Amino acid sequence: MSISENLLKIKKELPTNITLVAVSKTKPFSDIIEAYTTGHRIFGENKIQEMVGKHGELPKDIEWHMIGHIQRNKVKYMAPFVSLIHAVDSLRLLKEINKQALKNNRIINCLLQIKIASEESKFGLTEAEVSELLASEEFKSFQNIKIEGLMGMATFTSDKNQLQKEFGLLKEIYDKFSSDSYRNQNSEFRILSMGMSDDYPIALENGSNMIRVGSSIFGKRACSINFNKKQ
Repeated sequence: MSISENLLKIKKELPTNITLVAVSKTKPFSDIIEAYTTGHRIFGENKIQEMVGKHGELPKDIEWHMIGHIQRNKVKYMAPFVSLIHAVDSLRLLKEINKQALKNNRIINCLLQIKIASEESKFGLTEAEVSELLASEEFKSFQNIKIEGLMGMATFTSDKNQLQKEFGLLKEIYDKFSSDSYRNQNSEFRILSMGMSDDYPIALENGSNMIRVGSSIFGKRACSINFNKKQ
């Protein structure tokens, strides 16, 4: 099946309240344009340099989501245009995002990443760390960021029981922070981003309203491409 056929098939099967982020990392401009021509506008990247290159060449009504781990010294490159940053895992990173958003006269939407996977390689905050972050005076002073919700990555496994447990845990944490006591001028908690190509049906069963799908749309990951040049 083509990229367009894959995308339309997935969208047809999704409830209307689910946001689909098409993960376009390592994919050439032509693949993104094929998805774009079906009407899709939300794309996810995991490297800032690659996302900046694509933003410079592709249609400006695309919403770019940064879904990968972020180095603070690179936030400035995406701050002028990024629509949503998924993987915020520290107060220090939020401080830098707020600083760069202020320079660009923007409010940048963010998700806090929760560590739910058993794998040591996964990043993320604990529930207690999120509580501490949201209660801190420094966080409350930020004027140019908005916490829109939570995201998490489950363990890479075929064990459905484990996936159910991990996604279920993230939903419980999300429900806690969605309460009115955590809502203020810079946090709202309306997005729960969990689920990728191999596990998004289980994530949806557990309350996800945003999924990040790459290989099921674009096929298996390609080798890295120089996105400083027009494709």
